[in-house]
Amino acid sequence: MAQTGQGSAGNVLAAICSFFIPGLGQLVQGRLLMAVIMFLLAGAMWFIWLGWLVHLWSILDAALFKAR
Repeated sequence: MAQTGQGSAGNVLAAICSFFIPGLGQLVQGRLLMAVIMFLLAGAMWFIWLGWLVHLWSILDAALFKAR
């Protein structure tokens, strides 16, 4: 039986993906809208030096995601 939710292997993989590209972890989890939001927001925010906040948020969101 595969474990789901916080701390699961899927969430760890998603967090690692988001570490490299914001939103990629959400895409791996099948959350297309959130993936697009994270990717575009991080890209836009890097121009005003706050992109690292969105990047960190993307990693944490992927790691702490709990499927319904």
